Amino acid sequence: MAGAGEDSRALFRAGVRAALEAWPALQIAVENGFGGVHSQEKAEWLGGAVEEYFIRNADLELDEVEDFLGELMTNEFDTVVEDGSLPQVSQQLQTMFHHFQRGDGAALREMASHIIQRKCRVSATALTTTRETDEDEDDADSVEEMEVTATNDGAATDRVCTQPEPSGPDSQTIKEEDIVEDGWTIVRRKK
Repeated sequence: MAGAGEDSRALFRAGVRAALEAWPALQIAVENGFGGVHSQEKAEWLGGAVEEYFIRNADLELDEVEDFLGELMTNEFDTVVEDGSLPQVSQQLQTMFHHFQRGDGAALREMASHIIQRKCRVSATALTTTRETDEDEDDADSVEEMEVTATNDGAATDRVCTQPEPSGPDSQTIKEEDIVEDGWTIVRRKK
C-alpha cells in the first residue's frame, strides 16, 4: 500500500507543478525576473513549498491557500496578484489535494492533464508613458504599465486563451486627467 501512497504523492506533486506553471501571474513574474536572477529556481522551489504546505496542513480553507500563495508571490517575486487568478489557482490546488487525500490517482491525472491542455503562454511587455510635467521635475513621474498577451501552448486544442475583463457598473478606468499633480489618482465610479 505504501507504493500506492507514493504514486498518489507523485501525482499530487505533478498536479501542483502543472497548476503553478499554467498560472499567468507566476509565468509573467518568472519571465520578467521579478524574483531576481534566480526567478526560475524560485518558481521550482514554490512547487515544493506549496506541496509541503498542503501535506503539513490537511484541513486548509480556501482563503488560507489564497493567503499563502499571495504571500509567496509578494515575498519571492515582489508581485501582488490582482488579476482574479489567485482564487482559481487556490481552488485547483485544494481540489487536487482532496483527490490526493482520497487516493484518487485517476482524478489527479485527469486534472493535471486538463490543466496542461488549457495552459496559456503569456508574455508581458513594458509600456512607459509619461505625462506632461513641469520642467524642473525629472522622470520620476513616468508610469510603467505591462501589456499582457496570451497564446495557447496546448497542441491538442484550438481554443483562444482569454483573460477576464472587468465589467459591470463597478469597473473603473483611470484617465490621464484623473492623475493630479502630487501623484495621487482620482478614482471615479461609473454610473
